[in-house]
Amino acid sequence: MPTELFPRIEPGVTGLLELDGLHVMYWEVSGNADGVPVVFLHGGPGAGATPNHRRFFDPAYYRIIIFDQRGAGRSRPLGEIEDNTTAHLIADMERLRAHLGVKGWLVFGGSWGSTLALAYGEAYPERCLGLILRGIFLCRQSEIDWFLDGMGGIYPETWRKFAEFLPAAERGDLLSAYHRRLTDPDPKVHMPAARAWSTYEGACSTLLPSPETVAEFGKDDMALGLARIEAHYFVNRIFMEEGALLDNLHRLAGLPTVIVQGRYDVVCPIVTADELVRTWPAAGKARLEYVIVPDAGHAATEPGIRKALLQATEKFKSRRSET
Repeated sequence: MPTELFPRIEPGVTGLLELDGLHVMYWEVSGNADGVPVVFLHGGPGAGATPNHRRFFDPAYYRIIIFDQRGAGRSRPLGEIEDNTTAHLIADMERLRAHLGVKGWLVFGGSWGSTLALAYGEAYPERCLGLILRGIFLCRQSEIDWFLDGMGGIYPETWRKFAEFLPAAERGDLLSAYHRRLTDPDPKVHMPAARAWSTYEGACSTLLPSPETVAEFGKDDMALGLARIEAHYFVNRIFMEEGALLDNLHRLAGLPTVIVQGRYDVVCPIVTADELVRTWPAAGKARLEYVIVPDAGHAATEPGIRKALLQATEKFKSRRSET
């Protein structure tokens, strides 16, 4: 089993897919053009994908499909929240799947990517070969509250910087105050707020301090897409009924699934992954593997998380050969 990412590769083909009159999606395919399709769902929402995301998959075996969700990364317009909902993202995945002629694919997603993977899988289980999920996030009110306030119990100095970016009179409702700034059309208003939000998340994402991670989260494109779209989805409770993802888990009972969770994940605490596993339909428990990484936080780049994800993609090969 590999413990390090596969070597760097370039996409074999890239494209821009017109979604509607406003949004254009960036997509790319790398690896084996005739291999087993796997689709990578980035986090955030709004964070965008990076070249390293290709490296979780054996390029000799997988047809690696990566795209930037609406408003994120190389998709355009950057940071656009109009016509940007969970239902839109699910429909976009289906449009991309059909565009690429994919009958079914392995769905791989971490953090918000795990949210979208579950939502897509519940809508189209017949299109999923399996699920690999990391850092489980269901975007319920308790999880949003934790992100905005609870993380301050572990990172008080980081949280103070996040909260004190705002005037004292507005700190009673951080989400609304940030949302107003992040949706302001003036870059002099929305960009400082975006950097404050995004670097707060980046600073809390790793078990040990990672200045490189914080710097990456502070880059303008990353910060704007992540902060504005996250705030948009949080304000709108991901455009789904509270608890809907748990309520519809029965639709995933037939899918082989691996859940990887860092024990000390502060951004998406383990209690959510634990609840997801306990709620998983009994009919599908035999095909569910739950991996707790004892020395990791949230980020996919942490050694234990990276190793578990690589092993999950490798194990899927043997599962495919058995079916």
